[in-house]
Amino acid sequence: MTHTHFGYQDVPEDQKVHKVAEVFHSVAAKYDVMNDLMSAGLHRVWKAFTIAQAGIRPGFKVLDIAGGTGDLASAFAKKAGVSGEVWHTDINESMLRVGRDRMINDGLLLPTLICDAEQLPFPDNYFDRVSVAFGLRNMTHKDQALAEMRRVLKPGGKLLVLEFSKVAAPLQKPYDLYSFKVLPWLGKQIANDADSYRYLAESIRMHPDQETLKGMLQQAGLDKVDYFNLSAGIAALHVGIKF
Repeated sequence: MTHTHFGYQDVPEDQKVHKVAEVFHSVAAKYDVMNDLMSAGLHRVWKAFTIAQAGIRPGFKVLDIAGGTGDLASAFAKKAGVSGEVWHTDINESMLRVGRDRMINDGLLLPTLICDAEQLPFPDNYFDRVSVAFGLRNMTHKDQALAEMRRVLKPGGKLLVLEFSKVAAPLQKPYDLYSFKVLPWLGKQIANDADSYRYLAESIRMHPDQETLKGMLQQAGLDKVDYFNLSAGIAALHVGIKF
């Protein structure tokens, strides 16, 4: 049986998706509150930068993968306009419901779909933009997911991957202290779930660093791949074009 990592644990591949699902079922209701607390609001800056880099124009077709509570999908939809088509997708139903309900409350109704990034239910060459924010590290077969993202992009389309990454060396020790001590404590106090936020810290450490992920996008067949370090590398935005 093939194994993979779930944080620092070694687990059978077919168990990882269920374990990740348990994490996000648990944290969905408090996800946005915890994001603001954990990042001191910086996640909003990182997403705003991603939205700017996406360059969505009226009429664009956009796929947001691991869309969670809908921050990116909402922003993309406003830019794509009534002639555009923005899909809000996630593999986790609890997260998708929170995002869908929030968008409906804001008067925004988007096509919403439970979907596995490793097996996207969309035709080849369909989307102008594909995005995934803070979701790639939870996927079992990242190479397969990236290949699927490229497949559904139109020629000239852009993939945007926003993810936690490798922090600059001078910040490593305080960042580790914060990640493994403060985050689980916050998770316990706010979401009554320390273990899920311990997994979050571990999953970040197990995720490929900036250069490795750049190579993975290139291996998936994307061109002009580059990345932007955000907040000293706490997060990074990788961008690639399909030619």
